[in-house]
Amino acid sequence: MKPIDEQHIAEPGLVVLDITGGDEDTVRAVMAALEERWATSGIGPGRRDPGEPGVRAQVYADVLRPGREST
Repeated sequence: MKPIDEQHIAEPGLVVLDITGGDEDTVRAVMAALEERWATSGIGPGRRDPGEPGVRAQVYADVLRPGREST
């Protein structure tokens, strides 16, 4: 994953979320739910780390701005 430093989240309301789930479908479902609530960097690919269980993904979110409305 990309390194995170203070410049990435220098404004109030900006967060970086590291998500780990048992499979890629679960991780994508979590990213989709976050996208509905807040403005996010979107649903990205999950990745597996050799020797580590589960699938990981990273999402950038602005918790001060609403996300997309569900249909």
